[in-house]
Amino acid sequence: MTGLLETPYGTRDFLPAEAAAKRIIEQKIFELFASFGYEEVITPTMEFLETLTTSGGRVIEPHLFKMFDGNNRTLALRHEMTTPIARLAVSRLNDSPLPLKLSYNTNVFRFRTNQPGRQCEFYQAGVELIGISNAFADAEIIALAAQALSVAGLKDFKICLGQVEFAGGLMENLPLDVQTEIKSAIERHDIVALKNLPVDDTLKKIPTLQGGKEILIEAEALAVNERSRRALDNLTEIYRLLEIYGVADKITFDLGLIRDFEYYTGMVFEAYSHGVGYSLAGGGRYDNMLKDFGAACPATGFALGIERVLDARKFQGVVEDSRAKDFYLSFEAGREVVAIKKAAELRAAGKVVEVSLTPQKKSDAEKSCAEKNCLELIYLA
Repeated sequence: MTGLLETPYGTRDFLPAEAAAKRIIEQKIFELFASFGYEEVITPTMEFLETLTTSGGRVIEPHLFKMFDGNNRTLALRHEMTTPIARLAVSRLNDSPLPLKLSYNTNVFRFRTNQPGRQCEFYQAGVELIGISNAFADAEIIALAAQALSVAGLKDFKICLGQVEFAGGLMENLPLDVQTEIKSAIERHDIVALKNLPVDDTLKKIPTLQGGKEILIEAEALAVNERSRRALDNLTEIYRLLEIYGVADKITFDLGLIRDFEYYTGMVFEAYSHGVGYSLAGGGRYDNMLKDFGAACPATGFALGIERVLDARKFQGVVEDSRAKDFYLSFEAGREVVAIKKAAELRAAGKVVEVSLTPQKKSDAEKSCAEKNCLELIYLA
């Protein structure tokens, strides 16, 4: 009998107060996305396995929840939204004028160890900007991520900004197997492993290049080729635009932040909040993904973890929006019709009204009003 009352591994219930807080945050974020011109799209919860495991996503296959359809084709629950939106853009929006500005707010699934901030089913809100490749587009994405965290009620957060092409340029003349070892060490933030590799000291400094915009000046001395210099120029221009957006105070540079080398092609970023040991949001430029679907096109975007934002709000002591209902409406026997009409009148005026489903004494109605978290009792005698 116990198993009947449990949720599957890596999933959770949202109780009324939690669900209300979640919905309020999602609505604020979604209104922000819309104010920037991003339009919502909704894709299926499941996709064909080959859709989710294109060249950039093969590494994720062991973490997918898989199943078979009636024709014995393998399906999988979506593990993120960028890939389904890339498919959608190429298959259904290929005649739409560029750039495409698309948004989403949904649940995604990924089998992994159930740790704080890491569930098997979790909720994401995000945007994808498809069809343009410049610093202006990247700056809009980063500014939008910063503003999304702000409208969600967070004040204490930082966005770590990097550029995968900086490290890529420094190692481009090395053998591929050495590049793989370096990338792996940097992605794991394994400074010891990096120091033990037989490579130039310049590469070993990459994880230490963290801080304010002065880091870009320090990195210029290490930029030995055009590819690395272009990466720094890109970050410099993005930062200039973020100053105009008014969010530069939230930015810290981390040239050791490379996320996934096989996926990202330019700027990358992650958002963190004090006291929460995992990123709240992350994204970057991924100019090669749509090529896997037959239509090469530049793109950039980000995703924000809703539960992670809720965790950060609790840590920062953000007061949840009131869930109190405006009225509890109760009545004596025989006053049901009047009660229904009165409640309809109040609801038409924008009020939240809970009506008793049975006649009550006034003393019982007063008790119910308090128990139901209603601000005021209306009692029809």
